[in-house]
Formats: sequence, structure tokens, C-alpha cells
Amino acid sequence: MYHSSRIGLRHMAAALSLVALGGVAACSSQSTSTAPTAAPVAKTGSSQPSSSTAANPGTGNVAAVNALIASEEPASAQAIAANSVAAKIKASGNLVVGAVETAPLFSLLDPSTGQVSGFDAGIDQLLAKYITGKNSTKLVTVTANTREALLENNSVDLVVATYTITPQRAKVVRFAGPYFEDGLGIAIRTGTTGITSAADLAGKTVVTESGSTIPAAIKAIAPTAKIQLFDTDAECLEALEQGRADAYVLDQGVLAGDAIANPGIKVLSAVFDQQPLGIGVPLDQPQFEAFVNTWLKQIEADGTWAKLWKDTIGTAVAGNPPVPPKVG
Repeated sequence: MYHSSRIGLRHMAAALSLVALGGVAACSSQSTSTAPTAAPVAKTGSSQPSSSTAANPGTGNVAAVNALIASEEPASAQAIAANSVAAKIKASGNLVVGAVETAPLFSLLDPSTGQVSGFDAGIDQLLAKYITGKNSTKLVTVTANTREALLENNSVDLVVATYTITPQRAKVVRFAGPYFEDGLGIAIRTGTTGITSAADLAGKTVVTESGSTIPAAIKAIAPTAKIQLFDTDAECLEALEQGRADAYVLDQGVLAGDAIANPGIKVLSAVFDQQPLGIGVPLDQPQFEAFVNTWLKQIEADGTWAKLWKDTIGTAVAGNPPVPPKVG
């Protein structure tokens, strides 16, 4: 996945320097879901209030996000009618989203309520409200290896899954956005010595997610690193916690979310290889890409984006909301 600020990076680094000192822990207890390779089963998203931040901190301030979504103004009938894809989605009553359920602060399932919450989840739920007039999404679980295929065969309307925009990916899918930016971070077990930066990964066993841009980024800065690949964040965390790896590299924002729950894992303040996140749409839908971009500019201008950040990522990262990235 290389999911993920230049926008939030200074805020994230400041907060994570405290994490590094205090040994704030990472979460490895989330359920692991993988995307089907054939006919994916969609899960209908809930718009009901969920548990509190204190009860499930990886989901952020769910009540506040739900209120933000409830206040989102739907697109005008004219705007929907002018875009065939949006009109089709509205007629169906649901936005079908490729997403994950195991990324704290970005897209995390609360099993007690069935609601998926976080920054990415908030983005797709706000967009669903804008298009359909209600918070109605159907989630299809994706991995870094399945996102393009699900877009190419139209199994999903779009993908919101910390999806890094790259020239190679842009040959097979379109990207609305960017809607967020992040740098790669490094998680290690508390008590580990000798790893303080990406260069220190040389000769070390490093886990990350398969199908992502991260292995190349690691090799560029630490050519002798021994890289092990797993499909999901939960599997990578488990390998790190069990001592099968010396470090785990992923978007620092996602690692910050992981670091909320478990003692024993800390996230370094050092970051490298900043990249932007986009909303993936099918390659043959340039008008829908433009439609989503127009909406992203709108939520950035009216303060919705900043409020969403504050109530998700901002529940774990100190400081004011960062300036959102320039769309388009």
C-alpha cells in the first residue's frame, strides 16, 4: 500500500518524537481482512453514532465525524445530472468504495458497532453524502495488490485506502486529489537500539506491505536491508512484535495510529520519502475524477477537511490541522 504530509509531517514528527521517548505502543490485534480475487462481497457502511474515542481510540472522535457527515450538503440536482457516474451512483443509493478495515486513524472497523471510522473512512462517507444525499457506502475490502484490478473491472466506484499517487499507477487508474500527504515512518520494538533513521535499516530485517512502493524506497536508502512482505498492516505488526523483523516501515500516519494501542512498539520521529495520497477512480472516467476533485476543493475551502483531520488523525497527533494539499 504506500498509502499516505508534507501537510501534516511537521505536526506528525513533533508528536511522534514524544512517542519515541515514551514508547507508545502499536496495535497488532486488529482483525485481518483480505480482498477477494473474484466476486468481492460488499459491506454496507453504518451511519449511526459509534463508541467513544476513549473506548476505541483508533477510530477517532466518531460522534464528531458523524455530525460532520450529517452536516454535509448534497450536490445539486444539476451537478449530479451533469455527471453520468455520479448520477448512476445516486440512483443506486450507495457509493461502492474499495477500502480497508484495519488502519487506525484512517479506516478502522469497530466490531462493537460495525462502523468503519477514520480519516479515509470519513472522506468516502462525506463523498457518499454529497452524491447520494445520505451516508451510505458499501465497502469492498482491498489490499495493495488488488486495488487496480477492482477499479479496472468496475467492482468499486473508487478506492480510498491510503493510495499513493505514482506515475506507474496513473497509467492504469485515475487519481482525484491528492487529499493527503505523508512520509514513510519506522516502527521498532521498545528497547531496540541502533535504529534511529532510515539509513540504520541497512542489514536489518524490515517488514512492509506487498504491492506497494515502499520496498523500492527502503532499498534506495538502505540497499542491504532484508525486506519481508505481508498483505496487511496487522500481519506486519505481528511480525515485528514477535521479533521476526527488526523494523516496520509504512506511512507514518498509519504507524501513528498503530502506536495508540499496544505497549512494546514505538514509532520514530524520522520520516523519509514523502508521497501524496489520491482517490483512485477507473481510468476511463475523467469526468468523475473532475467531479471528485471539485468536491475535494470544496471541503478544503469550507473547513470540512480540517475538521475531519482534527477528529481523526488529530486525536492522536498534537497541533493544529495542517494545510491540505493542492488538488489537481
